[in-house]
Amino acid sequence: MQYSLNEIEALCKRAARGSGLSWGLAEDAARAARWLASYGLPGPKLLASLLELNDRIRFSDVAPVSLSGAWSAPLGRMSPIIAGAAMSDCANHLLGGEDIVMHDVTQPLLIVPFASTAALSRNQSVQIFWDDVCLTTDGRTLSVQGNSDALTAEHTARLTSVCGGDMTNLIISVYRGEIDDMSWKRLSRFAHRTYAPATAESRASGAGAGLDGND
Repeated sequence: MQYSLNEIEALCKRAARGSGLSWGLAEDAARAARWLASYGLPGPKLLASLLELNDRIRFSDVAPVSLSGAWSAPLGRMSPIIAGAAMSDCANHLLGGEDIVMHDVTQPLLIVPFASTAALSRNQSVQIFWDDVCLTTDGRTLSVQGNSDALTAEHTARLTSVCGGDMTNLIISVYRGEIDDMSWKRLSRFAHRTYAPATAESRASGAGAGLDGND
């Protein structure tokens, strides 16, 4: 089914929070899923798979041990949301000519929106490649080249980000995103965790606030 990008972002934010991510990382995850959906890519579906894989595990287990040299995570798989947020913090190094190499990244496509943010902030394109696929973004447009199966790979042993790259073979952005019913339900199950259990008093008053009382 088709949903507005705002609907997609709202559900993904709640789902990411329900999986145990902080609100800050949940917002990052939601923006990443929305950004990919805006190019007709399965960001929400990949996010659902990521949340199921990393459900309630410790943040530090799937975060980069160090931002020096090649990045790796203690659990042997790295969260693209956590790594992407860290890459945004290292944007000056990346856009200054340093490559960023990551080992064993889960759902690598989810890192690309963070590269877009870095590119837009410095008005330079950023290229990310793994396996047989290469994506380049200047923050406003997206170029995809290579194997379509590798594009949505569940895992890659090595992902590299570099500054520069040609903007060819552009993908056209869309205003509504496609999400299959099963992915929507998977995300909704996580989102449901953010709502407080109903009580007799809340039912009587019609209250329905989430854990933090905010959307």
